[in-house]
Amino acid sequence: MDSDEGRPIRIVSEYLAPLRTFDKAGVTATVVFFGSARVNEGGPLGRYYDEACELARLVTVWSLEQCRGRLIVCSGGGPGIMEAANRGADLAGGRSIGLNIGLPFEQRPNRFISPELVFEFHYFFMRKLWFAHLAHALIAFPGGFGTFDELFEILTLAQTRKLDRPIPVFLYGSEYWREVVNFDALVRHGTIAAEDLELFEFVDEPGAALARIKSRVQPPAAEPRLSFAKSRCHPGS
Repeated sequence: MDSDEGRPIRIVSEYLAPLRTFDKAGVTATVVFFGSARVNEGGPLGRYYDEACELARLVTVWSLEQCRGRLIVCSGGGPGIMEAANRGADLAGGRSIGLNIGLPFEQRPNRFISPELVFEFHYFFMRKLWFAHLAHALIAFPGGFGTFDELFEILTLAQTRKLDRPIPVFLYGSEYWREVVNFDALVRHGTIAAEDLELFEFVDEPGAALARIKSRVQPPAAEPRLSFAKSRCHPGS
C-alpha cells in the first residue's frame, strides 16, 4: 500500500471511505471553518480562538433548532482555530467533523471532534475535496500558508464558475485579512476583476457573522443522500 503502484488505491480510498462514513452518519451539509493551527487560547491572536469557538457554537445551535441538525461544523481536525470550531459545536451539544491530515510533526485530531467523524488524510488535495464537497458556507479565520491554500482553492473554483452550487465565503477578522492580502491591489493590477471582490465578505463578530451566514445559507432539505458541490462542465469542454 505504501508503494508507488499503490498510490491510485490510496487516493481512491480517501474518497470512498469518507463517502461511506458521511452517508452512514447522515451528513449532507457542512459549515467549514478554516484558520491557523498556531492560534492558541490566550495567545497573541487568542481572541480569534474564542470567537471561532463562539461562532461554531452559534452555528450549531441554529442548526439544531432550525435546520434539524443538518448543518454540521467541519474543521481541519487539528489544534488552534480548528480545535475552537469543534469545541464550539461540542459546547452546543452537536456533532462536528474533523478532516485531519497526517504531517511529519504528527498533527493529532483534537478531542472535541465527534468520534465517528474523525478522518485522517494522507493527501492534501483529497482533504480539500471533502472540504468543498459538502460545504454550504465557509468561514476563514486568520491563518497562514495552509489557510491560504484552502481559501484560495474555493475562491478559484467560485471565480471560474466550476461549482454548480455557490459556497458563501466569509473572511473573519477584516483587519487581519486586509493587512495580509491587498485585494484592491489585485484589482488595480488587473489580475482579478472588480466583481471578484464579491466572492467573499468580511465579518468581525460572532453574532453578526451568524446573521450573515443565515442570510446566505438555506437550511438544507431533508435529503437522504449527499448533495455535492459538483464541478461544472462548460459547453464545448
